[in-house]
Formats: sequence, C-alpha cells, structure tokens
Amino acid sequence: MKISAFTFIRNGQMLGYPFVESIRSLLPIVDDYVIALGPCEDDTEVMINRIGDEKIRIIHTTWNENMRDRGYVYAQQKMIAQFNTTGDWAFYLEADEVVHEDDLPKIRGALEKHLKNDAVEALYFDFIHFYGNKNTYLDSPGWYRRETRIIRNSIRSYAVDGLFWYVLEKNRVGRYPRAASSGSRIFHYGWVRSEEQMSLKSEKVNRYWNKTPDTICYADIDPEAIREFKGTHPAAVQGWLPPADGVFRVNPDYIPTGKDKKRRAVRYLEGLLGRDLSKRHFTTT
Repeated sequence: MKISAFTFIRNGQMLGYPFVESIRSLLPIVDDYVIALGPCEDDTEVMINRIGDEKIRIIHTTWNENMRDRGYVYAQQKMIAQFNTTGDWAFYLEADEVVHEDDLPKIRGALEKHLKNDAVEALYFDFIHFYGNKNTYLDSPGWYRRETRIIRNSIRSYAVDGLFWYVLEKNRVGRYPRAASSGSRIFHYGWVRSEEQMSLKSEKVNRYWNKTPDTICYADIDPEAIREFKGTHPAAVQGWLPPADGVFRVNPDYIPTGKDKKRRAVRYLEGLLGRDLSKRHFTTT
C-alpha cells in the first residue's frame, strides 16, 4: 500500500500558517508529499526545504488572479497537487491542520482495512477547531465536526473548493464520496494565529471570493460555542503554539447575530435528537 500526501500553500510564513508543523506531522506514514507552491513574498519555500525530507516534492505553480468566484482558485491549486500523487490513497492536509502522532497507527490501520473495499472511497476525520488560544475550541453546527481528508486515488474525484471532493460517477454528475471513519482527528489551528496575521490573510485571500477584507477580532464570537480543550496537542506543533492561560475570553458585550441564533437553535435540536446536524461533505458507508 502506498500513501501520498498533498497540499498547496502560498505565503505561509507571512500569514502565520503552521505549515512546517503540518507537513512534519504526516511525514512518518506517507511515501511522498506533494506541495503545490504558489508565488510567495516570504521564505515559505526556504522553510519547506529546511525540513530536509526526500519524500517532499515541490511543484511551483501560478495563480489565476482573475478567478474571483467562490475561492475556486483554491480548488485549482488543490487539484494540481492531487493530480501529481501516485499512491493508492491521497491524503490532503491543509497548511493549518496537524495530525496527532497517537493517531498515525490508526490512520494506517484504517487505510489497510479498506484498501480492497471499493465501497469506501474516502476516510473522514473528527475535527477540533481551536480558537483564540490553544486551550479553546469551537463546538458549533456552523463549524464542520467531521470532514474527509483522504480520497481513494483510483476514482474520478475533483475539488469544487479547497475543502472537499466530488466523485464523478457519471460524466456530468458529481456526488459526495462514500466515506468510512479514520478513527482519528485533525487539529485545526487557523484561528490561533494572531489577529494581525488573520487580518492580513483576509486582505490577501478575500479577493478570490470577491469579498472585501475583514478586520479580525477574535473576541467577537458567540460565547455559547466556546469549549475548553483538555487533551494533548500533537508533538509537531508544541513549539509553534503561543503560550496561553485558561480559556479564551470573549467580548462580554457581544450581541449574537441572526446566524448565531440559528446555530443555537440547531444545537438545541442536536441535544433533543442526539444527532450531529453540522454540515458534512460525504456519505457514510
């Protein structure tokens, strides 16, 4: 069994991504790691090369600066990387996502278990979305709790954006992949970066969604979505995480938006039904 990993990145250092930590976390179980590297204004490429692992292969890409439709340029970059993988499985990891070393044997075991089972087209992970600091995560139906990150590399799949896949069973009709659980987690650290880095990211990338940049203020969030994290972080990211004491403090005067109220209502239904009603981009086998 061969496992390929892939990702895309641009200005990772400037925008505060833990991309080196992300790559390092997955290297022990993959046979190659393809990185589609866009034109950078920083030392992202230097930092990748310093990892010094022969499994890593960089593909230099260009970005279509005229593509402003719903972030589709991200899908283009993701697929450039995926189309250059050759493993039985292709593992997509975004530059702010890290895998825990305790989960690596579980991931490999799940891939071996389903290798010959064509009914399983993808594997999904439980997501932990950290917010504000390393001691805080978000639990809300507005933040996907489960998502696919591994796709079988012998099926016709494509990305409609950077996050998920469609499978082309027919030439013109796409559907979500049929997925089994990996039994593992993805640690998402995008919202642990400084507010200045997140605001710069908004300035750099919102144009690809045809949106105006936002000034990020972490404190302005629904306090009912905040949870305390009591587990352990992956070893790969320990040195990157900013120090923090206690749960992130939100704005006590924050007024819930209509979207917040809708999510609260969905969360209430989840409690009544005992079901996860958050968005997912796969069907279970």
